Amino acid sequence: MNTTNAARPNSQPSAEQTVAASGQYLTLRLGSEEYAIDILRVQEIRSYEEPTRMVNAPAYIKGVVNLRGVIVPIVDLRMKLNLEKVEYNEFTVVIILNVHGTVIGAVVDSVSDVVTLSAQAIKPAPQFDAAIDARFITGLANVGERMLIVMNMDALMSNAEMGMFSSTLG
Repeated sequence: MNTTNAARPNSQPSAEQTVAASGQYLTLRLGSEEYAIDILRVQEIRSYEEPTRMVNAPAYIKGVVNLRGVIVPIVDLRMKLNLEKVEYNEFTVVIILNVHGTVIGAVVDSVSDVVTLSAQAIKPAPQFDAAIDARFITGLANVGERMLIVMNMDALMSNAEMGMFSSTLG
């Protein structure tokens, strides 16, 4: 029995493809591009403060900060996504995220606003041999004249992707 997509032109996306959910998304800027992340992952937004550098950490992990008794690794999203480096300024912020029970900070150029996107508004992103791994992109969405790149923060900030061990092992 032939089960290829060519034989089933109206087939549904495979389980491997990430399907975007309807909901609210925080928009942020990295360079000239605008990205959107699921607002349910966002714990808080803080101004950038220099973290304590950790030995043997990947270059994109800037260090750690103590956030009300929780040690939080701080990831420079530009470096993680292989984008050009930029000097931090007064608009640079850290988005504190909760991904699978792990608190992690993401340094971004700025945050813009919160938008509501329907699942139908988020279109699959074309797959290129690009600097940003396709696993990290959920899709693309137009909001007025703006094109948003919807990010999969679960994949991007997972313990395995960050090279961290889960602290929940006991």
